[in-house]
Amino acid sequence: MRAVVARVTRAKVTVGDEVVGEIGEPGLLVLLGVHADDDSAKAAAMARKLYEMRLLRGEESCATTGAPLLVVSQFTLYGDTRKGRRPSWTAAARPETAAPLVDAVVAGLRERGAAVATGRFGAMMAVESVNDGPYTVLLEV
Repeated sequence: MRAVVARVTRAKVTVGDEVVGEIGEPGLLVLLGVHADDDSAKAAAMARKLYEMRLLRGEESCATTGAPLLVVSQFTLYGDTRKGRRPSWTAAARPETAAPLVDAVVAGLRERGAAVATGRFGAMMAVESVNDGPYTVLLEV
C-alpha cells in the first residue's frame, strides 16, 4: 500500500458539482494507492502510520493534534512507467479488491478517533488543496 501524503491548510474533493469530502483546517491530504497483493493487515498498518506519523508542524501527528485527514483513492500511484509511453496498471489492485481496503484504512483511522473525510471511490474527482510548506511525503507499508 502506498500513499502520497501532503500537509495542507485545507483540501476538498468534488464530483461534478458536489463536494464529497473536505477538510477546512490544517491536516493531511492522503492520496492512497492499493497494490494487487495488499490485504487487511496492510490497511491496518497504513491507518496506524497515517494517524501516528509526525508530519504536521512542530513534528506533531494527527494522533497528538486531532488534525483531520482527507483520504482519496488513487490507483495511479501504482502506474509503471519504465517501459513505453503509456503507464501499465498491472500492479494496482482491481476495484473489487481495492475499495474494501481503502474503506478499511478509513475505518482504522476513525477507530483511532481521527476526523476523516473521503473522496468517492471510482469517481472522476477534482481534488483541490493548499499545501502547507509545501510538505509532501511518500509512505509505503
